[in-house]
Amino acid sequence: MKTFIYMVRHGYSLIEGNERRRALTEKGAADAKVIADLLHGESFAAVISSPYERSILTVQQIAQQLGKEVIIVQDLKERVFSKEDGRISDKELFPLLNRSFSEPTFALKGGESNADCQKRAVKFLKEVLNTYQGQKVVIGTHGCVMTLIMRNYASKYDLNFLLQLSKPDLYVMEFSGQELVMVNRVWGVS
Repeated sequence: MKTFIYMVRHGYSLIEGNERRRALTEKGAADAKVIADLLHGESFAAVISSPYERSILTVQQIAQQLGKEVIIVQDLKERVFSKEDGRISDKELFPLLNRSFSEPTFALKGGESNADCQKRAVKFLKEVLNTYQGQKVVIGTHGCVMTLIMRNYASKYDLNFLLQLSKPDLYVMEFSGQELVMVNRVWGVS
């Protein structure tokens, strides 16, 4: 029995503000509509999202089309890079990501490592695969979390993969039980 997980990386979001409450930009909202239109007519058992506003807003229209609520899951939140609640600048983020992918247990004080983030996200994915076996599920999340989930199944999902992801992006992971069978990119923007 095959289960399909539609991994949706959130669209472009505002730069300033609280990390959890940053909304989508106009482009991010328009791209979220394109994804909803692309998936219109699919029968999804559930639409699940990170608790971060940008992720919820990226998958919300899909849930509305199905007459469902977005299920909010803490384990899909972005990797916690530091104890601060603000956005880390790209200048600070890229060296941190580079080190995190070469040293998976590395973390800043008050933050979590790639290994810790991957553990929580993969644990949740395995629960989804058990709960929704043989069905299709949409998961709205973040680039790092998405990459770390996929990396659990194949090492080719690395820092280079993360850096080439677009906002938003959409991949389908096909599973037979708990075994990953195939990954296909459905849609991405430049």
